[in-house]
Amino acid sequence: MIRTFNTVNKNMNILQTKQENVSANVTNVNTPGYKFQEVIQSTLDTQQMINYTEGRNVDRRRELGPYVFGNEVDEIYKNFNQGILYETGLDTDYAIVGNGFFTIEMNDGTIAYTRNGNFKLNEDNQLVTMEGYIVLDEINDFENYQNLNRIGDTLFTSDDAPIEIEGEVRQGFLERSNVNVIDELVKMIEISREFEANQKVLLAADETLNKAVNDVGRV
Repeated sequence: MIRTFNTVNKNMNILQTKQENVSANVTNVNTPGYKFQEVIQSTLDTQQMINYTEGRNVDRRRELGPYVFGNEVDEIYKNFNQGILYETGLDTDYAIVGNGFFTIEMNDGTIAYTRNGNFKLNEDNQLVTMEGYIVLDEINDFENYQNLNRIGDTLFTSDDAPIEIEGEVRQGFLERSNVNVIDELVKMIEISREFEANQKVLLAADETLNKAVNDVGRV
């Protein structure tokens, strides 16, 4: 029973991570340049269950067969498919066609990257993000987008060296989020059902454990 509690607990933690991820995707459905994420889970390695009826006497060893101790989060996959471009008519809005990222210098000097071209001019007439970070005159690309580290809804950093490219940029346009709301709502429903299923398993295991403890107490 204790193993059941442990397995269900792991599953609940994964479902919580999935729920938070879906919520973030839905929240940013109207955020320009936002790229949705998916939680990828994998099954833990199978372990052989062994029981010793009278201590660790070899003669009393019983092979109970394989057992899987639940699942785990394997990775958070970032989907960088291009969102639809739409015209705003604002001179400070920009959208990249194809691959590449706008290069941003943050207040502490950190270089970050974004697909969100919803910019503005600061008091020094510099093009900056809505947070006030300076937009550099570079369009950069990376060999592996999955190595990018998300530090905000649309900002990323990378330990990999960027590759400067001649990307096509359209002024007066923005890139929509690539979130599909219907897909995210379906995921939310699936997560809710999985929560309910795990709760039922937890309740069943709890009742069985209580019955076993009470029966032993009476004996």
